[in-house]
Amino acid sequence: MRFFKALAANRLALLGLVIVVVVVLVAVWAPFIAPYDYAKIDPNAVLMPPSWEHPFGTDQLGRDVLSRVIWGARVSVEVGVISVGIAVVIGTVIGAVSGYYGGLVDSVLMRFVDIMLCFPTFFLILAVISVLEPSIVNIMVVIGLTSWMGVARLVRAEVLSLKEREFVLAAKVMGAGDLRIIFKHIIPNAMGPVLVAATLGVGSAILVESALSFLGIGVQPPTPSWGGILASGKDNIEIAWWLSFFPGVAILVTVLGYNLLGEGLRDILDPRMRGVE
Repeated sequence: MRFFKALAANRLALLGLVIVVVVVLVAVWAPFIAPYDYAKIDPNAVLMPPSWEHPFGTDQLGRDVLSRVIWGARVSVEVGVISVGIAVVIGTVIGAVSGYYGGLVDSVLMRFVDIMLCFPTFFLILAVISVLEPSIVNIMVVIGLTSWMGVARLVRAEVLSLKEREFVLAAKVMGAGDLRIIFKHIIPNAMGPVLVAATLGVGSAILVESALSFLGIGVQPPTPSWGGILASGKDNIEIAWWLSFFPGVAILVTVLGYNLLGEGLRDILDPRMRGVE
């Protein structure tokens, strides 16, 4: 109850939550709220400007841009949530094992994290995707496999603090094994910072997916994605501004929503951010 009161008191976080909820609902209900079939080609409606019939206009094939933006929300949310889920699982396991055992295990795992951080994430994703067949599944997996390092460091720092707490020592005295202590006692108490990082990570993953689709190596046509719609508008920017404007606004608002929510969760879950010692 205290958490929800704190969330309600943080107007920016509440705004972010509203945006995220709206985007998720649009993604879930896309088949029912999209006014047209996103893949329907109409030669008589090529590059029509926004109107009552087509509020977001049409593209170079006569497809309704509003319908494609709505369906693109499903792609973005799916990629963002699943890829971040993969990153959180990997980072949590590696960070927990590293922090709990320490010593040589910690040194080896953290040096591996440092090596991974040496590679620019986006260019690493580009390199991998260029080798694999472009698909939504490959994009989710690759983003997840290249984005876990920050989570690992967060979890390690939390575990280093938690493993000396009384409840962990009590579990050891009662004969609990290392895996039980790590996954039942430590990790659940270290999920606050992870939740914040995951929320912020969804926005970053959406940006990466949009960039990949814009470059033509992301989600492939006819499946709509915000980056793909932007790419289709770059050659017609002077005569069809709506092809770039509406998907761009969708990306901006969605990423802003996740960032506001993530910052708000950080303020709520970390007392130090509120000036409380």
